[in-house]
Amino acid sequence: MQRENAMSIVVYEAPSSSASPVTWALAELNVPHHRVRALPEIAGHASSTGPRLAPDGSVPTLVVNGTPMFDALSILTWLGDSYGVAQRLWPAANAPHRREALTWSTWAYVMYGAALHRLTQATRDPDEHAVRDPAAAERARGELDRLLKVLDARLTGAPYLLGQEFSLADLIVSSVVRYGEYLGATVEGHANVRAWLERCQTRPKLRELLDLENAA
Repeated sequence: MQRENAMSIVVYEAPSSSASPVTWALAELNVPHHRVRALPEIAGHASSTGPRLAPDGSVPTLVVNGTPMFDALSILTWLGDSYGVAQRLWPAANAPHRREALTWSTWAYVMYGAALHRLTQATRDPDEHAVRDPAAAERARGELDRLLKVLDARLTGAPYLLGQEFSLADLIVSSVVRYGEYLGATVEGHANVRAWLERCQTRPKLRELLDLENAA
């Protein structure tokens, strides 16, 4: 994909949200951009008669030369195509690893993400809209463990998903797996996943972003 010159990029994000992988990717790719940490501002666009960003007012939203795009996985894939190929952080369209990168990225958001959602629904504090369900939680944990075994097998013999070098596929998948840990989906018992997650989480660009978050 050809990258436009003098591209104007604004990312609307919120701390510790699904926007975090997008800001991490922008940092890894050294893409000039402007960050707007204002969730109410996006929500206002969604409910007003003015220009809309994300249809539901969610983050992340990336505005590229005035045109918004939403959904983290779509944004990350676009960043890979636009900036990652030249930096060897994302496979080109005709590269064999391209199919693997797309497969694992989608796996993380669709299959693993769906199981995380089921776990959250079953374990969150009950209120008028939700009921805690131990049986459903156990089923979700079993599914997450099965999926982690698949990921662990993939990482046998190679430090990263596409081989010897870190890529945006690792950024995407590790972000979802790391978020799952906060929800109670432990990676203990999956040694390859644990070591890989540590390698991803100690990337200098990510550590810089986390330091900024903690200092804010």
